[in-house]
Amino acid sequence: STGTRHRITCLILYCHDTVTFASDGCGGELAQLRQQEQLLKRQLQKQELLLRSLQLMTQQGNSNDAGADQVQDTQHADCSQVYSSGFQSSGLYRIRPSGSPSAVKVYCDMTEGGGWTVLQRRVNGTEAFNRSWIEYKDGFGDLNAEFWLGNDNVHFLTTQGNYSVKINLEDFDGHQRYAEYKNFQVANEKEHYRLSFGDYVGTAGDALTGSYQVPEVKWASHQGMKFSTYDQDNDNYKGNCAQEDKGGWWFNKCHSANLNGVYYPNGHYSASTDDGVVWYPWRGWWYSLKTSIMKLRPVDHKTHLTNDQVAVSLKPPS
Repeated sequence: STGTRHRITCLILYCHDTVTFASDGCGGELAQLRQQEQLLKRQLQKQELLLRSLQLMTQQGNSNDAGADQVQDTQHADCSQVYSSGFQSSGLYRIRPSGSPSAVKVYCDMTEGGGWTVLQRRVNGTEAFNRSWIEYKDGFGDLNAEFWLGNDNVHFLTTQGNYSVKINLEDFDGHQRYAEYKNFQVANEKEHYRLSFGDYVGTAGDALTGSYQVPEVKWASHQGMKFSTYDQDNDNYKGNCAQEDKGGWWFNKCHSANLNGVYYPNGHYSASTDDGVVWYPWRGWWYSLKTSIMKLRPVDHKTHLTNDQVAVSLKPPS
């Protein structure tokens, strides 16, 4: 139509900006276009400001990853080396244990003397731990919340030196206990991640040897046990402990400790099997713990902190 041709002509004149004058009708069209242009520019400026704000929020939200970015190229073998290099804030870092094919992101706990590489955390039951063999092999969960680091990673960590494992436990009444074992080592997948460990110290009781108030060490000890999951049965039981107790672990026939069991939110529980988050010597088989944290550190780790500065923390940073 004539009106459409007139508008197109005005658009062409406006876009090429080669016209020194225009008819009255075309001038009106150009004025409208200039107003629209200014409006679009203001909208674009607002969107750019919003984008910059979102980017800033994302950077702040990922502040726990700062450590990972800072040390990702240094390839420390564990969190003890991260600590010794001067990074002494708990958070996410990249390490590369000896023998590991690639760097791995881990949570470093810099409390209690620092240098702890966390291999497991249970705090609220948000993560399912009844997982397959491949999931336990590779690891799963959220490093800032509940997770399993991965059996391959634990193997590479514990076979590059003499490591202690410290297990921090908390019940639903706020009471806290710990168990620590020297010479903690996990074999490779070919050996089904067989577990071995040395002397115990702590306040939670020696559950891993199965000798604390347990009449039959032969079926309760976890020493030398292979890892089992619901889809790979490597225990000494006629059935499948991992399937019955709903989590991967170093089962015997079946356990005096199972920190990867079902998370019951009230502590005491009833079930067909003792499938909770269990540490038998402390709260028995029929009490599921609120918090479980397993972490590794070389026995010869050197802390730069005084005794008064060492802080105990069972919960991850908020």
